[in-house]
Amino acid sequence: MAIANPVKFVNEVRAEVAKVVWPTRREVVLTTIMVFIMATLTAIFFSIVDMGIRAGLTTVLSYFGS
Repeated sequence: MAIANPVKFVNEVRAEVAKVVWPTRREVVLTTIMVFIMATLTAIFFSIVDMGIRAGLTTVLSYFGS
């Protein structure tokens, strides 16, 4: 097992961080808004699916139950 040189490691980390392209404030805001919109749409979709399944099960159980 090779012994890591801490100075070399720190220099390599700095070099890699320098390659990172950081998003602008506008990109972060737009992406955050899109995430909230998609989460809301997904919640609405699954709520509708849940209500449909519940209605179907209620119908089936009431038909066979009584």
